[in-house]
Amino acid sequence: MSVGLLAVVDDILSAALKASAKTAGVVIDDAAVTPQYVQGLAPARELPVVGKIALGSLFNKFVIIIPVALLLSTFAPWVLPWLLVVGGTYLCFEGAEKVAEWFGHHHVSADDDSRDERKLVFGAIRTDLILSTEIMLISLASLDTSLGFWLTLAALALIALGMTALVYGAVALLVKIDDVGLRLMAHPSQGLRRLGDRVVRSMPAVFRTIGIVGTVAMLWVGGHLVIANLAETFWHGPYDLLHVLTHAVEPAGPVVEWLVDTAASAVFGLLLGAVVVLVVTAVRRLRPARGHEGVDSLNSNS
Repeated sequence: MSVGLLAVVDDILSAALKASAKTAGVVIDDAAVTPQYVQGLAPARELPVVGKIALGSLFNKFVIIIPVALLLSTFAPWVLPWLLVVGGTYLCFEGAEKVAEWFGHHHVSADDDSRDERKLVFGAIRTDLILSTEIMLISLASLDTSLGFWLTLAALALIALGMTALVYGAVALLVKIDDVGLRLMAHPSQGLRRLGDRVVRSMPAVFRTIGIVGTVAMLWVGGHLVIANLAETFWHGPYDLLHVLTHAVEPAGPVVEWLVDTAASAVFGLLLGAVVVLVVTAVRRLRPARGHEGVDSLNSNS
């Protein structure tokens, strides 16, 4: 009995590790995107907010993604590409909106508070839902179909726990490095004080870099999701063009091929996201105008 149980556990661990290896790129993107949501918070609130986002990520994976993915893969596998197109488009929108902010175009509403903790957590969990969906769907596609339902479920659960711990452990470490630097600056050793000073001075540049990497990651992942899943639904054009580009640089090696794939996906994501930003901006501008028209008409009737 114990030998059989150990064999089952070994099968689950092996399947989970093999499937997890194929999600490395998305995991890196997830870790790069999340720190943006805690920048500007009081130091005492950074870890609690990261904890809330991590709990939200677990909710996304265990309550939404895994059950829906298993059900759809069994009864309606054709729906999954459409969901990923929608999710990828949203990531492109978020990335393009951040790029627009770099150039001074930022929508501010009357009730907008960029440091509102509840809104920050909700926004991070919403973005995590899309990134986690890709992680879990890649994992599901990588698992051997001969595992059966329960072993597949166990492997996905293990992947969900491991990836969440990895991503948000890294995020927690990133956001608290400056506190470590401050403690080192108070150390009796001059060498450690200098190290702490360098750490503290470098953190603004580190977070600016993380912000840029996170934005590019959203555009890359979102663009790649849309390109790959449009090909699975009704339009092969972007996928065929991407294939032509990567095939052209194939002799240069896999690294160059990956860079071209990433850059092309990010450019596609930026263009698609810019279109969505324009549409959303137009709708935002129309809504207040319509609201004022309704108020004016009521005033005139009275």
